[in-house]
Amino acid sequence: MQRIHDSFARQGMMTTLGATLDAVREGHVTISAPVTPATSQQQGFGHAALTFALGDSAAGYAALTLLPENEVVTSEMKIHLLSPAIGQRLIARGRVVKPGRRLMVVMAEVFAERDGAGKQIALLTGTMVPVPL
Repeated sequence: MQRIHDSFARQGMMTTLGATLDAVREGHVTISAPVTPATSQQQGFGHAALTFALGDSAAGYAALTLLPENEVVTSEMKIHLLSPAIGQRLIARGRVVKPGRRLMVVMAEVFAERDGAGKQIALLTGTMVPVPL
């Protein structure tokens, strides 16, 4: 899965957010990032944009693990914000729900880690579209 690591290393947004690619296996990817003053909202919680970016990327890279000859782009993504992102770090776990040649249904769960304990703060569902390299 070196191709996934190489692609992630080229992602400017993930670099800007301080995100790391923590786990990669077929159909599943985990990405995390710290909650910092630059990525928080006015109450100090992780901003929804951080939550969305991590979830979207985790789901997209999960899809990419099943497509050795393609890249993917997000066609649509819905987010349910379940709880404020209170914690030191956010962890997004993406997975493929339904693979396909033209469309891939994906999801991601995002957790806020606070003092070592995790709480789910978001659920994303969406569709990725394979694009040729």
